[in-house]
Amino acid sequence: MAVGTVLVTGGTGYIGSFTALALLENGYEVVIVDNLYNSSEVAVDRIEAICGKRAAFYKVDVTDEAGLDEVFAKHPEIDSVIHFAALKAVGESGEIPLEYYRVNVGGSISLLRAMTRANVPNIVFSSSATVYGDATRVPNMIPIPEHCPIGPTNTYGRTKVMIETVITDHIDAQRNNSKKKGEPFEKWNGALLRYFNPCGSHPSGIMGEDPQGVPYNLLPLLGKVATGEREKLLVFGDDYASKDGTAIRDYIHVLDLARGHLAALNYLRENKPGVKAWNLGSGRGSTVFEMIKAFSKVVGRDLPYEVVERRQGDVLNLTANPALANAELKWKTELTLEDACADLWRWVENNPKGYRQDPPAELLETLKAGKAQ
Repeated sequence: MAVGTVLVTGGTGYIGSFTALALLENGYEVVIVDNLYNSSEVAVDRIEAICGKRAAFYKVDVTDEAGLDEVFAKHPEIDSVIHFAALKAVGESGEIPLEYYRVNVGGSISLLRAMTRANVPNIVFSSSATVYGDATRVPNMIPIPEHCPIGPTNTYGRTKVMIETVITDHIDAQRNNSKKKGEPFEKWNGALLRYFNPCGSHPSGIMGEDPQGVPYNLLPLLGKVATGEREKLLVFGDDYASKDGTAIRDYIHVLDLARGHLAALNYLRENKPGVKAWNLGSGRGSTVFEMIKAFSKVVGRDLPYEVVERRQGDVLNLTANPALANAELKWKTELTLEDACADLWRWVENNPKGYRQDPPAELLETLKAGKAQ
């Protein structure tokens, strides 16, 4: 008997697919909706190859309210949503802001409206540490706690703040409306998960990040440099006030991050807190140069890079203080930066075309052998 059924928007994307896997491995049924704009349906097959269970998949855009209504109608058993579907590149968000507001904010409103019609009360939202902006502007806010003042410095971050506000207002209203009617109001809940820099791949080597265009994150870009697909890495600025002049980020293994979403969902279902925000991170900051060094070590050679000017909207330090999630969600990161680099290299080296190729037979054999033990 399934623990529950969860709709995962953006569930064929990087973090969405790993969260779908974690849900299936922990007794949930999963329904995925994704428009495949920057992902591949093959992710559904890889999830099944790893855990032996299959998520239902529908190609639906999160801004398509009628399409979402159909999915909820087909799956009346859905009781919760984990919401990833969004455009997510900081630089690009400043170039096409209207599209970011249309998809990220508009899509979230469409989703909440469809959820309300289907009487689905729980939402776990994939927010971002970018909501804090430059936390160094406030004394004693590094590593960043949840009570750090919100102040995004780019369009992407502003869409995340707006969605957090919409979810909060919506859940509060649903609770108040239910109270007035004398109906159980505690069932309406939302988790706002603010996290930092996801990285790594599945240790089996058959599942990882497979962006369809140019990746925007540091480690996937380093992976493409390592395979020769890209000539060099561009480092945006080496004049920050850090030990080596490059920006500091909190890197978190995608498996740990997926477990964090699972922990937040379980917390909502068990504790019914209304709306709560949690930071998911390791609490350790690493500079860009430290990451290049760590990944180069795994690859076995120095990877070329070039320092260019800073990107608009980038800040010095995004390191999480995850104490609240550690205490309340009983969650903390378990995998290291070295694990993330090793897992990513296994994925990239064996799957240079990502999901546009079959995984190497020996990796599948190793996976099967591990299951049989």
